[in-house]
Amino acid sequence: MPKHVFITAGSKGIGRKVTETLVKKGYSVTVNYRQDHKAVETLTELLQPYSNQLLFIQGDITKEEDIKRMVHEATETVGPIDILINNAGPYIFERKKLIDYSNEEWYEMIEGNLSSVFHLLKLIVPTMRENKFGRIITYGFQGADTAPGWIYRSAFSAAKVGLVSLTKTIAFEEAEHGITANMVCPGDILGEMKEASIEYARNHSGNNAPIGRSGTGEDIARMIEFLCDENSDMMTGSIIEITGGVDVINRYR
Repeated sequence: MPKHVFITAGSKGIGRKVTETLVKKGYSVTVNYRQDHKAVETLTELLQPYSNQLLFIQGDITKEEDIKRMVHEATETVGPIDILINNAGPYIFERKKLIDYSNEEWYEMIEGNLSSVFHLLKLIVPTMRENKFGRIITYGFQGADTAPGWIYRSAFSAAKVGLVSLTKTIAFEEAEHGITANMVCPGDILGEMKEASIEYARNHSGNNAPIGRSGTGEDIARMIEFLCDENSDMMTGSIIEITGGVDVINRYR
């Protein structure tokens, strides 16, 4: 029976590339999306040959009641969740200092990037324990494991730095049950490159990354595919940066 992947925000951006990759590798994938029905339609058409491996569920990962409903529906429809990919990461693009954030913006960043993972783990880890297998993947940012200051990104970075400790802790606590937990930290992957292939990036110049091309969704998907493998159980509690040598944080200091 194929392993069951639950991925948040998996219908567009980097998440879409991860969904494509895992479906084509034979996984059953439940894709959470918030409101972009057009993205779901596009991905459904693209992956039509794999339709029996796909389930789309709408919901807001900043709301605990939505998380409970989505996990219940995914489990009832597909089966126990073997792999949890916390791809969703609410982000505020406006550059402003900490004291200029509204309470609503602060809590959206904390709930969407940190508390949502806690709620998902509470629901999913017990079954992973029973099955003696689980893969948990979170997303961070360059340098998150050193708790750097990130000017104009205070709420997002605070949540992600907390998520580093959560990821490492759950890795230690659940290792005896065959469960791994790792964090992937994408570099500066922008615009169309989030859904692009490595080949596409190599054929489109204009990027100043030291390696000579932009990072892509495929770069992230390749790492996640590796971490999901049954034989990747030695990889746990790791914070993995995929940046191509770009120093995102220092650029803003």
